[in-house]
Amino acid sequence: MAVAHKSAISVGMLYIPVGLYKTTKDTSVSFNQLCKDTHERVKYKKICPSCNKEVDSEGIIKGYEYEKGKYVTFTEDELEKIKTKKDKTIHIEHFAKLSDVDQIFYEKNYYAVPEPGAEKAFELLRQAMLSQKKVGIAKTVLGSTENLIVLYPTREGIIAKTLFYQAEIQAVPVAVTKPEVSKPEVEMAKTMIDSMTSTFDPAIYHDEYQERLRQAIETKIAGKEIVNADTEGQNNIIDLMEAMKKTVEMAKGTKGLA
Repeated sequence: MAVAHKSAISVGMLYIPVGLYKTTKDTSVSFNQLCKDTHERVKYKKICPSCNKEVDSEGIIKGYEYEKGKYVTFTEDELEKIKTKKDKTIHIEHFAKLSDVDQIFYEKNYYAVPEPGAEKAFELLRQAMLSQKKVGIAKTVLGSTENLIVLYPTREGIIAKTLFYQAEIQAVPVAVTKPEVSKPEVEMAKTMIDSMTSTFDPAIYHDEYQERLRQAIETKIAGKEIVNADTEGQNNIIDLMEAMKKTVEMAKGTKGLA
């Protein structure tokens, strides 16, 4: 696995070189865009409108439009010059409880892996945070963006979770009313939840739609027609209590078969 970003965790005078590695990989089916008439793959080219020629990656630079049609340009060296030593590290600003961070702020996860020679300092930090059930709130520059990061200790290592800033979080677009619910309805809802409660095991879940999609691809390759996969009948239960009671019965039946 290739390293996504090389940096160092810094807290006070402690300096721990680490690499950040992606925690996930894309396993979804990828489609190409084809011409409807010829079924040839559509190609995209980066063309300069002034010189009317295709521009490769080496001929492209970064530019900021400060007025219509006017740009200031930056080289990678110039962007690097404006970074401070603090920007080049994952600088822990303070420690906090994980519950202090609302789930809506989480963006991406990375494995933080210590570089050779930094294992002991890394392990010391991990054990100390884990024993106190604390996370590190840190900042670092990834590319040309300063990221807010939570360093989350686990039994195996440390996960670096990038966060959105408060200014990036949008308000709920529509005001949601909160109708009154009766005590019996709440109790039945709690019963429904209890009947469907079990230990979370991520290994038992998989992308069922991707499986059907791959089967559909094989079907099309074989020259056969796609069959409608939706064979379930419509749910006509509109009474809340009745719907919850039926759900409890279904859950009990499912557990009985397990």
